[in-house]
Amino acid sequence: MNRLIKIVAAMFIASPALADNQLPNFSYEDVFNLEYASSPQFSSDGKSIYYVRNSMNKMKDGKRANLWRIGTDGKDHRPLTSGDYSDYSPQLSPDGKTIAFISTRSGSPQIHLLWLDNGQNLQITHLPKSPSNIQWSRDGKQIAFTMFVPESKPLPVQLPSAPEGAEWAKPPQFIDSSIYRSDGMGYLKQGHVQVFVIPREGGTPRQLTEGEYDHHSSLAWSKNNDAIYFSANRHPDHEIELMNSEIYKVSLKNGNIEQITERYGPDHHPQMSPDGTKLAYLGFEDQKLGYQQHTLRVLDLNSGKSRKIKTAKDRSISNFHWLGDSKRIAYSYDDHGSTKIAIKKIGSSETLMASDAGGLSLGRPYSGANFAVSKRGDIAYTQTTPQNPAELALARNGKTQALTELNGDLMPLREMANIEEINYKSSFDGRDVQGWVAYPPNFDPEKKYPLLLEIHGGPFSNYGPRFAAEVQLFAAAGYVVLYTNPRGSTSYGHEFANLIHHNYPSQDYDDLISGVDAVISQGYIDEEQLFVTGGSGGGTLTAWIIGKTDRFRAAVVAKPVINWESFVLTADYSRFFTSYWFSGMPWEKPEEYRRRSPLTYVGNVTTPTMLLTGEEDYRTPMSETEQFYQALKLNDVDAAMVRIPGASHSIAARPSQLVAKVASILYWFDQHKPDRENESEYIVSN
Repeated sequence: MNRLIKIVAAMFIASPALADNQLPNFSYEDVFNLEYASSPQFSSDGKSIYYVRNSMNKMKDGKRANLWRIGTDGKDHRPLTSGDYSDYSPQLSPDGKTIAFISTRSGSPQIHLLWLDNGQNLQITHLPKSPSNIQWSRDGKQIAFTMFVPESKPLPVQLPSAPEGAEWAKPPQFIDSSIYRSDGMGYLKQGHVQVFVIPREGGTPRQLTEGEYDHHSSLAWSKNNDAIYFSANRHPDHEIELMNSEIYKVSLKNGNIEQITERYGPDHHPQMSPDGTKLAYLGFEDQKLGYQQHTLRVLDLNSGKSRKIKTAKDRSISNFHWLGDSKRIAYSYDDHGSTKIAIKKIGSSETLMASDAGGLSLGRPYSGANFAVSKRGDIAYTQTTPQNPAELALARNGKTQALTELNGDLMPLREMANIEEINYKSSFDGRDVQGWVAYPPNFDPEKKYPLLLEIHGGPFSNYGPRFAAEVQLFAAAGYVVLYTNPRGSTSYGHEFANLIHHNYPSQDYDDLISGVDAVISQGYIDEEQLFVTGGSGGGTLTAWIIGKTDRFRAAVVAKPVINWESFVLTADYSRFFTSYWFSGMPWEKPEEYRRRSPLTYVGNVTTPTMLLTGEEDYRTPMSETEQFYQALKLNDVDAAMVRIPGASHSIAARPSQLVAKVASILYWFDQHKPDRENESEYIVSN
């Protein structure tokens, strides 16, 4: 491991000699200089956009965020807040004069107000825990939010008291909840998330909900500001049926809670129409499938009738916002690896506004976008390209215009990888599969390059033509990078995603290998230099691949599932995985779990393999990595294990962790390349 640390350090500081007219490639150091936009909000007159400008804090190895504004003409771009803090979740007051937001500038996340006329900033809460889901009342007099409320339950056993001055061990921790730990949060504290309100002038928050239920929900105020709508699973069997949430309404007068929706499955994300007569929300009727599409519904509050809104055919809705006339809704969805935004007139026509939203996932090219809509129907959204993280853009009158260039001081000064779409047929059943190829800077098709197959996780998710620092760094090191959306990927419809329902991994292997063959057929790949990696579901598929073929010179398996039986009994959401990903419990269907476990085929593996996982990963726990590592070692396969201290399943959440992940992967692959130093027609990455 010491050798690896030295090599990673050398890669970080080393840079090749450059010709006078050649720009440097994208580098590890550049990760710390990335910026991106998020959380846009229109001003009341629709002429300005407020948003969060995110950048990296190299000294603290994290991110900072401040509020900025820009005109819809791209002018008057200036900060509203500044400092080495995180200012986020901006919400414009109904009168358009004040922004409520959450900030860490006091040392912990608190609700602040910013007056737009004079720039005055006031902290209005002193909460013991972090607030979220802040929402102005319609009259602007109150702010609703959610917050975790701790509970203290005594041990159910009586223990003797320690003598005065004695140094006894800490008392045991008694756990009786089905979900007792969560990735990114660790072992859960006793308590639940509740709904609160506070006057805009500050004061004492008032708790509106209670009980042993969590209210992780966006909030919507009623027309008369006398009630708040939210989503929660308040059913008696909420620990068993995890997905069965409903929309509720809580009265501010007496705290009475009324259930608004009733169907088996999740109903969530309530939003009130501007005229206060309709409530829109997302959800689906649960069929216990691995992938289920979220549809948009609108509830008429006068009649009590709910109707499904026709949106993009066979696509899942990600987010939505009402327009000012209460007759149209803007919504986002993924389609063939791209995130699109459309405006739907209820019961009538639809207009596509943008097809390039995204850029919020800096590491890998996943979906995820923020957008806002003005009263007249303009769209402010986070726009991405394969060479740029999220910039702020405006969609208006059938045209899109980039408003910001946050990385204009970096990207034009780097040789970035060009990325092209590739389409091919699966060798298994001839299905169409979509992917993308990233070419090294100054790519020459007459030369031979190593190929790196990078596999997305999920498995129900998608890659696309979006910025990804990891892909750019792999390409900068001299690799042609292939990433695809094999069966099971989202954005291609219900049937394509559920081809892996109770059947993962399976023929997604054929889809991936067919992509490798399609790139090889182009003539610029050295077939003796094939490499494969992926994280989470992609890590599982990487381990699966090397149990099926020895074509790859080396593999890096990141945060994988190796043994489905042990996984479902140690992961944070065991109830979900056993209910939706399998047809029974592991003791009921052991053959199904073993058939789908990479560990079953580890005896076939000869590929040199590195495993890489965060030490605090509770989604795919470290024990999964250790099982495969030990099995490889017992089989005398060249293997290594990299453990990232302090990292959860979001292994590259901090800039240095992203760098360490990529550097470790490149080290392993470079160590297992053939000796090509004397063959000029081959590219050898440094």
